[in-house]
Amino acid sequence: MYIKKILLLISFIGLILLSIFSYFVYVTMFVSNTNFNNEVAYVYVYTDQTFDQLKQDLDPVLKNVNSFERLAIRKGYDLKLKSGKFAIKKGMNNNQIINTLRSSKLTVDVIFNNIDNEYELAGKISTQIEADSLSLLNSFKDLNFFKLNGFNEYNFLSIFIPNSYNFYWDTDATSFRSRMLKEYNLFWNDSRIRKLKQIGLTQNQVMILASIVTQESKMKSELNTIAGVYMNRLNNNWLLQADPTVKYAAYQLPAYKNTIIRRILYKHLKIESKFNTYKYKGLPPGLIAVPDISSIDAVLNFEKHKYFYFSADPKNIGYHNFSRTLYEHNNNAKKFHKYLDAKGIKK
Repeated sequence: MYIKKILLLISFIGLILLSIFSYFVYVTMFVSNTNFNNEVAYVYVYTDQTFDQLKQDLDPVLKNVNSFERLAIRKGYDLKLKSGKFAIKKGMNNNQIINTLRSSKLTVDVIFNNIDNEYELAGKISTQIEADSLSLLNSFKDLNFFKLNGFNEYNFLSIFIPNSYNFYWDTDATSFRSRMLKEYNLFWNDSRIRKLKQIGLTQNQVMILASIVTQESKMKSELNTIAGVYMNRLNNNWLLQADPTVKYAAYQLPAYKNTIIRRILYKHLKIESKFNTYKYKGLPPGLIAVPDISSIDAVLNFEKHKYFYFSADPKNIGYHNFSRTLYEHNNNAKKFHKYLDAKGIKK
């Protein structure tokens, strides 16, 4: 009788312990452990991030980090973190959260435009993927990579066609660069290659001219006309006399660092540089900015007309007046210079 009581007691205690264990497992694995009001919270796991660092990042997102840690250790997740961007949905339990962090990496849309140089590009991209601006900049300055793929120090920015691209958030700098080269090659499809042959320019020449067109105007409606002016000048062996190239040449000099040139002056036209198209015929040796797609296509589909000049329109800021003769152009230019004087823009 006494032994039966002991066995019953042991059985009862066992049931209690099993119940406690089952409850513990249930709470750890199957009870919601999210602590936010939105439908989704995004978690970023960095490359080489430690589990302790991840716990700190998850602390504002979870109700109980300790229960998450216990299950993560039990499932071995603490030893095999996956980098990337992940979506934790409201109401998820620890098991679902860990499974998400293991296998449901998200992509991000990387968008860039209006880029003048590699420094701006590195800065803009670094805000959208894990790679920092320094690692990106170093990858952009790796001339061996670009030379192996047919580019040089003057035109390597050609591969970065401004657009929206889908990347995994944890993309590193060299992977980003390689993807951009692939996108550049895809951009030059059969249709655009045929256009090259029709207008008699190389890809490199189109990109250089497009970088000038990009800097001349942000109004898409007149890009083809501007491209046509420069093609007329090139085909007739004239100087391009493109003001954006003069600005670019000036900005390479210490005297113009951290300045903004709002008005091209006579002294600027005398700057000694192969990029100064007031001094040297033909296209400059490289890009003066990263051309956007609309400007590239504007060059490939330049408007055929008889204009050789254009000047900013003071009555319609952002647009230009086009002319066939120097006499017409000088009259247009005088009107714009008068406008600049009235605005007090001297340099």
